[in-house]
Amino acid sequence: MSKTNPIVRLLPLIIILAVAILGVVYLRDELTFDALAANREALIAFRDANYPITVLAFVGIYILIAGFSLPGATIASLTGGFLFGTFPGVFYNMLGATIGGTAIFLAARWGLGENLSAKMQGADGIVKKIKKEIDENQWSMLFLIRLVPAVPFFMANLIPGFLGVPLHRFVVSTFLGIIPGALVLTSVGAGLGEVFARGDTPDLGVFLEPKIFLPVLGLIALAALPIIIKAVRGKKGL
Repeated sequence: MSKTNPIVRLLPLIIILAVAILGVVYLRDELTFDALAANREALIAFRDANYPITVLAFVGIYILIAGFSLPGATIASLTGGFLFGTFPGVFYNMLGATIGGTAIFLAARWGLGENLSAKMQGADGIVKKIKKEIDENQWSMLFLIRLVPAVPFFMANLIPGFLGVPLHRFVVSTFLGIIPGALVLTSVGAGLGEVFARGDTPDLGVFLEPKIFLPVLGLIALAALPIIIKAVRGKKGL
């Protein structure tokens, strides 16, 4: 591994964190449902006249929002459904979120992850055991942190970067793991035309409906199953 100034290695992560903080301060009142409602006709007109450019611009903006953890990711997902329908809107949402999340992952891995992973690998005792458990259950853990709503998207990008997860595993688990949430938000966004007509706001409580919540809970259990099985087998082997 080449010797690089620690500050240089940390610079991308520092920039991401700084922009995220500035975003919370200056953009939290800009990227809102009211802003989408106020500009909906202009957005539709631009989409109808410039569809390929609209797709590229939308995905690019989503990458920036996800990559710098800016406020407005939920509004962006709703906008993807509003502009492009559930399909292909969900794909554009997932693409932007995955690329943006990968940027954070790479910044974390380059800045701290490689050294941290190497130190954990070379450690003794409980630290080495923790690293071994993580490595043996990477796929399950990666899908779990994507599926469990309590884990923020930003943290779900940082943690794998700090633990030396291979890039391909991160990308695949991110793209597939965000499908349930992306699909629900995009489908809600696809119905915003009627919501706007009534002067209402979208009901995001749909996530708690049994037809949505129970399948997601099942996916969480499925992702956790290999970890549970290994833990039970480990105890029996003692």
